[in-house]
Amino acid sequence: MASPETPQPGQTRMLFLGDDGLADGFRLIGFEVHASPRPDDVERVLRELQREREHAFVIVDDAIMRAEIPALQQVLDEGGRIVVIAVPPLSAPAQLSSSVAERLAAMFGNVGAAR
Repeated sequence: MASPETPQPGQTRMLFLGDDGLADGFRLIGFEVHASPRPDDVERVLRELQREREHAFVIVDDAIMRAEIPALQQVLDEGGRIVVIAVPPLSAPAQLSSSVAERLAAMFGNVGAAR
């Protein structure tokens, strides 16, 4: 049986890149985890996914989504084999940063703010 660190050929890799406080939860559900990565680490991981033409579901924390990381921007612009979503930090109110979240906010307003 393969571990989450070594997916079988043809499988979709599931990765979490972000805050150490969220890493254990994603590790427990089988994600490949890169806890508290530096921007150049995120760049390297995403470039590897692109180079190997792998399918991947990537969850990043909100800080990484807002960072200026060229490979991340390229993956977001291209879409396709690599799907990236962001999660907010545990200590902050839920406020997602993505093009989909921005479009939804433009259409419906900030529906999560009235809690």
